[in-house]
Amino acid sequence: MHELRIVDAAELATAYAAAEYVVVLDGDPLPLRVGEPARDLEAYVPASRYSFITAWNPASEPRSDAANEAADALLVAQLDTLGASRHAGWAQDSAGRWREPGWLVAGLDESAVLRLAQEFGQAGVLDWEAGEPVRLRMLAPRPVGDEVAHTEWIPA
Repeated sequence: MHELRIVDAAELATAYAAAEYVVVLDGDPLPLRVGEPARDLEAYVPASRYSFITAWNPASEPRSDAANEAADALLVAQLDTLGASRHAGWAQDSAGRWREPGWLVAGLDESAVLRLAQEFGQAGVLDWEAGEPVRLRMLAPRPVGDEVAHTEWIPA
């Protein structure tokens, strides 16, 4: 498991919550936004629970493409071993300066998603139940006095 060191968890959570997430299903780009329901996506991929996870750039610290691709291959292998339904997607900042691939995962239980996020050094994942707004789950203690809407803080 990667040791996660977050310099400013509140700033990182704010950036993750504002990011644009997209999953392409049957040629249709379907956006995900923290705090909004994902009805179109849920209609394409019926499940009781959804997550968006990546293995790229742990804690948003840039890594080489080779290192990121190797981590992604390991994540895919673990998702396949778990029998998880997965669909390729990406996350990017609203200015388009940062973009990284990730996976929409349908039907995987919360504990498995959090375990994978910790194993791959991720500071946060998207995770929500069908019909509910998309939530950001940060794998860090809640910063004192800071509130990021639709964000749950989970101490490691």
